Formats: sequence, C-alpha cells, structure tokens
Amino acid sequence: MAFGRLERSERPKPMGEINMTPLIDVMLVLLVIFMIAAPLMTSSLHLDLPKSEAARPSDAPKFIAIGLQPDGGLFLGELKLNKQQLQQRLLELGKANPELEVQLRADQSVPYGQVAELIGWCQSAGLSRIAFVAETPAATAP
Repeated sequence: MAFGRLERSERPKPMGEINMTPLIDVMLVLLVIFMIAAPLMTSSLHLDLPKSEAARPSDAPKFIAIGLQPDGGLFLGELKLNKQQLQQRLLELGKANPELEVQLRADQSVPYGQVAELIGWCQSAGLSRIAFVAETPAATAP
C-alpha cells in the first residue's frame, strides 16, 4: 500500500461565469425597500400651493373672481359679501350662464376646509369651471 499525495492529472479550470443569485437577491431587496419608502416620502412633502411657475392669466372670455381672506371675508370681484349673499349671487350667476368660470383667489393662510366649502357652493350653483389663481414667485437674485 502506498501512502502519499493524490495528484491530479490536470489543474482545475477557472470559473468563467458570474454567480447571478447574490446579485438578484440584492436587487430584489433594494426593490422592496424602495417600494416601501416611496409612499412615505410623498407624505412628508411641504406644499406651498399659492405660488406657481405655471401661474398665468386665464384666457376665459367670461369669468367671475371670488376672493377669500384669512379672517373669512368673502369678495365677489371687489364687492364684499356675507355667506348668504355670496351663495345667492352664485345661484343667480349659475342659472344665467353655467359655462362661466370661477377664478378663486384664496389667501395662503386660509384653511383648506373653507376653500372646499366655497368650491361646494360654486358646484351646487351649477358653476363647474373653477380655476385657482396663483402668483408667480418673485425672481430670485443670483
């Protein structure tokens, strides 16, 4: 009996292929992380809606302007009205011309609930074309 080393007749060949399994595992883990993190990132955005780069004058031929102040003051054009007067005037305008556009100018600090209530009044009066008026942001100095 001979004891000794076992010798191979040829050397092992280098592996010429990349093992894809760990790379696919890493990719799937990253995909799951991004799928979970994406909805969380959108809810943390702070939106400042009254200023917009796309703010431009409307080309609507006929429109009415409604203003809403932070203290709850309501304006139809330049005329200050209370809640009942504005609702009555909107009903009259909606019956006369349902294609009339409402341009809503709400102050930046007005609660969203008041804006939604005003939109509801317009829609119940038959005025479904509502535009939100925004200002273009001031040009920043370099």
